[in-house]
Amino acid sequence: MTSTAWLVLTAFWFHLSDANCPPGCLCTSDIVNCGSVGMERFPSILPPTTSILDLSHNRLKWLAPGTFHGLARLNFLCMSHNQISLLSPAAFHNTSTLHHLDLSSNRLQMVGRHPFQDLLGLEELLLYNNRITHVESNALMGLSNLKKVYLSLNQITDFPFFSFRNHSHPKLVTLDLSSNRISRLPLDDIVLLPLTVQRGLFIHNNSLECDCSTYRMFWHWEKEGYEAVRDFKDEYSCRMFGEPLISINFLNSPCIFENCTTEKTISLISPKADMIVYEGDQVRLDCTGTLSNVVLSYSWVIPHQHNMTYLIQNGTLRLNKDGSLEILSVQLRDSGIYRCLTVDTVRMINETREVNLTVGPQRLRTEPFSTGYTTLLSCTITLSLILVYLYLTPCRCGCCRAPPTSPTISNFGEDHQSLAFIFGVSPTASQKVMDKSNPDKHLVFLEPLVEETNGHLATDLKAD
Repeated sequence: MTSTAWLVLTAFWFHLSDANCPPGCLCTSDIVNCGSVGMERFPSILPPTTSILDLSHNRLKWLAPGTFHGLARLNFLCMSHNQISLLSPAAFHNTSTLHHLDLSSNRLQMVGRHPFQDLLGLEELLLYNNRITHVESNALMGLSNLKKVYLSLNQITDFPFFSFRNHSHPKLVTLDLSSNRISRLPLDDIVLLPLTVQRGLFIHNNSLECDCSTYRMFWHWEKEGYEAVRDFKDEYSCRMFGEPLISINFLNSPCIFENCTTEKTISLISPKADMIVYEGDQVRLDCTGTLSNVVLSYSWVIPHQHNMTYLIQNGTLRLNKDGSLEILSVQLRDSGIYRCLTVDTVRMINETREVNLTVGPQRLRTEPFSTGYTTLLSCTITLSLILVYLYLTPCRCGCCRAPPTSPTISNFGEDHQSLAFIFGVSPTASQKVMDKSNPDKHLVFLEPLVEETNGHLATDLKAD
């Protein structure tokens, strides 16, 4: 391509980009800046190469379905300081590449699931300074790449902390719920959050009521150096007796909570247990620890992100009243680390126990020595001894031959009686063979001759 052709193509590309750039906006290669231009509707045409889009400080009121159609490279979207009060369910369709979404300082009143379900690559969600009063439990379901969620400066009275359990958001490190209207915290759900979420859980400057359980949790977080408490220690306040005018600081008023400090051990970790089982076995994983109280709650985190409720309903798992977990027929895929959390709901003490379960294939099971093999081996040895006794060549030397005597014959007869019993011969018939007084019977001994006669083996035949 000549230099002239290249210049023509470049000029055409810039002309096309200028044609797609909304009036009053500033467009570069992949950045479109439409901030503070008085825009009331989302621009109908935008450059397809747009990666960063700034629509902040305008008068946008809602996002229609398919608003971002054709922006396959959109990565950063800022729409803060508008008047957006409604998000259609398909507003963010085809925006799976979006990593940063800023909807702060708008007029949103709730956070539902449908507007955000297509944001599979979203990492940062800014919803602070809105009018949000309710967050649905499945609002952020499926957004496994989320790292930071900002919901401060709203009117939230309760929040579904349980929706962040079971490692549904493994990358989440910041959850900001500060400056809302939360009066009571669901401590049972909060203590089950992953530690990475607890460290970045900002819930200061709310309308919390003073109680020992909440104080112990904040005390523990401060002791562990959690950033959420360390950086905003002076803003963790509560209302004494529910009165908004009587507000005290949780962590700077030790005399108020001196009766709450009798037990400050919040988190205990039991030693890890190892179990080796075999495929098809019924396995019982205990959740016993050092805690002992009639008011204990149990929860398990199992590997491979299984839905425990479904597994319990279909009979694969069984959760007992003592907190133990039973796997009715363990499979190879069930190997992994099982974590049990025991919570003393009265004293707000929790204890964690881990069980490392290893499942081996059925063929590796060690079986006891079979009695069938034992019987076969015994019969083989017995038969071998009998054959040796019957066919072992007697001593050939004359010096070791002794004339048969009565005891020898008697012993010989006894031995033959034993053999007759083994081979099923009647003892009476055997006795008749050995009875020398029987005139019709003769005993014949065939003995090999030691010497050779003319190259042939000579034998003596003796009859009694």
